[in-house]
Amino acid sequence: MSTATNDRQRVSFVSDLHLLSRRSSAPRHLDSLHAVARKSQHFVLGGDIFDFKWSTLHSLDASIAAAESWLFELAQATPECRFHFLLGNHDSHPALIQRLPALACRLPNFAWEHFFLRMGDTIFLHGDVADRHSTTQCLLEARRNGFCHESRSKMHHGAYDLVVRSHLHRIIPTAVYPRKTVARRILHYLRDIAQGPEQGIRRVCFGHTHRIVLGFEHGGVTFFNGGAPIGKARFHVLEFDVETPGADPAVTLVSVG
Repeated sequence: MSTATNDRQRVSFVSDLHLLSRRSSAPRHLDSLHAVARKSQHFVLGGDIFDFKWSTLHSLDASIAAAESWLFELAQATPECRFHFLLGNHDSHPALIQRLPALACRLPNFAWEHFFLRMGDTIFLHGDVADRHSTTQCLLEARRNGFCHESRSKMHHGAYDLVVRSHLHRIIPTAVYPRKTVARRILHYLRDIAQGPEQGIRRVCFGHTHRIVLGFEHGGVTFFNGGAPIGKARFHVLEFDVETPGADPAVTLVSVG
């Protein structure tokens, strides 16, 4: 976990690219991500940037190497921007986590966090706490157990392709993740880690649900989610002018896809 405060920072946020999986359209938008990075002081990669559960590569080692290479190339290409890699439930794999400290040593503009990053009155997190009322220990156990399974078979990949082609992946998030329910669950988690509105949080930027949320207010906090580039679904790279607590940062949406 990490906190950072500056007078004024241009911060961009994207999540749920699900790189390495067949369902992701993110590779088509990498030029846009690089363009956003060039005009940002910070770029938060908000979890599930990679998808080791649904990777199409031939082995776990190949998937981990591809993820590490992608992070290195992104950060190296824009040294004036600082990249913050947050882990999600699809990329919080022990094999990748073992490599992240060395990657941070090689790249002075790269940092990583298990759960969240705070800047001023804005907190960034993956958002898998939206599934249920969670604590940090619950998150750790859920992510650890999430990788105790075999790789997905061709049959599984085919079934998921059918879901994407039928556009169910665009309908399901609205039904499964009502905005108020998600906001309540996130606030429950933030209070558990002493990073709630009582500690000055006014804005939450999260991923995981694949449901675009642009400025939903609940409990004195405003929530943002840029969605996910799955199939032909639209998503946003969020850009914030983040101020110290008490200010009202501007928000810019970069529509991609």
